[in-house]
Amino acid sequence: MDFEIRVNDRPVPHREREAILAEPGFGRTFTDHMITARWDEGLGWHDGRLEPYGPISLDPSASVFHYGQECFEGMKAYRQDGGGVALFRPRVNAARLNRSAERLAMPAIPEATFLKALELLVTQDADWVPSGAGESLYLRPLMIATQHELGFTLPSRSYLFVVFASPATAYFGPGERLRPLTVWLSEDYTRAAPGGTGAAKAGGNYAAAFAAQRQGVAEGCDQVVWLDAAEHTWVEEMGGMNIFFVLDEGGGSRPRIVTPPLTDTLLPGVTRDSLLRLAPELGLDTEERPMSVPQWQELCASGRMTEAFACGTAAVIAPIGRVKGAGGKGWTVGDGEPGPVTRRLREELLGIQYGRLPDPHAWVHKVC
Repeated sequence: MDFEIRVNDRPVPHREREAILAEPGFGRTFTDHMITARWDEGLGWHDGRLEPYGPISLDPSASVFHYGQECFEGMKAYRQDGGGVALFRPRVNAARLNRSAERLAMPAIPEATFLKALELLVTQDADWVPSGAGESLYLRPLMIATQHELGFTLPSRSYLFVVFASPATAYFGPGERLRPLTVWLSEDYTRAAPGGTGAAKAGGNYAAAFAAQRQGVAEGCDQVVWLDAAEHTWVEEMGGMNIFFVLDEGGGSRPRIVTPPLTDTLLPGVTRDSLLRLAPELGLDTEERPMSVPQWQELCASGRMTEAFACGTAAVIAPIGRVKGAGGKGWTVGDGEPGPVTRRLREELLGIQYGRLPDPHAWVHKVC
C-alpha cells in the first residue's frame, strides 16, 4: 500500500520543540504528524496517509466504543550515537499486533505496510527524537473498529490503523537513573484468565487494571504484581511489564534469571524475549518456570533470590526493591537496591538500542 504525504504546514516552531525536548516527560506531547490507513470488508487496506497530527472523527456508534475491538503496540525510535535514528525489533511488534488482532477478530496488517508506516513517520518527524540519556521517541501503532452500527454478534466490517509518536524520557525517572520500585500483590483483582485476552495488547486489559493500580498506590506502591486468576498464588506479570527473578545458589554456579512461562494470560514482551537471548551471552543461565508468592518470599528470606526486576518497552528494566500485599505480607528483595545483574542486562540492552554496543542479532532497524 502506498501512503499519500500531507505535510503539516503549521509544525511546532523550532524553539518550542527544543523546549519540549529539554524535558519531554512520558506521553505528554506529540509530534507534528501521524499515519492513518483504513480497512474495509471487500477492499482490504487502503487510503494510507502521513498527515498532520490531530483529532480523529468517529461516529458515536463506532464499534470500538461499545464492544472494545481495539489493539495497539508500544515501541521506540532511538537516537544512535552516530546521529541516525533506529527502531528496535519492529518486525516482532508487527507480529504481536497481528496476534492481538487475530484474538480480537480484527484484520491483520501486512508487515511491509506496518514497517513503511513507522519509517515514514519517524523520518518525517526525526527532529523530534530526543538525544538525552535514556530518552527516545515512543511510537504507538493502534487499530480500532469503526463500523457505526450497534450489532454485537459479529465483528466490525471496517477499521482504522493509526501510528503517532511522542518524545519520551525514562518511564520511572529522568536519564538512566535506576530507582527500585515497591510493588503491590493484587489479591482482589485479576488481570486475565485462561482463554481470555491476556496475551493480546488490548486496551480493555489496561482499563481493568486501574482499580488494582489505584489500590496499590494507596498502599504506597509504584506498580501492581498480577497473580493467576484461579488461586491468586502464581506470579504472572507486573503492570504492563513482564517480571524476572535473579537467583544465585552459590557454590560456583552461575546466576540464573527466572521468568514465568508464557501462557494465554501473559503478554509476550519484546524486551522479555530480548533479555532471554542476551542473558546466556553475559554468563547468565535462564529458566522459564512458574513462581508462587510463597516461593518468592522464601527465596528472598534465604538469600537465594538476590534481585528482581520488571521489563518492558516503556520502562526498559525497572528493579524491584520491596514487595507488599494484603494480610501483612511484605519483604525486601536482596538489599532493596538495583543489583549487578539488573544493571548489566539493562546496560547491554540500552547499549544495543542506542548503537553504543555491537548488535549481533541484527535487532536494530535503521531508519534515517
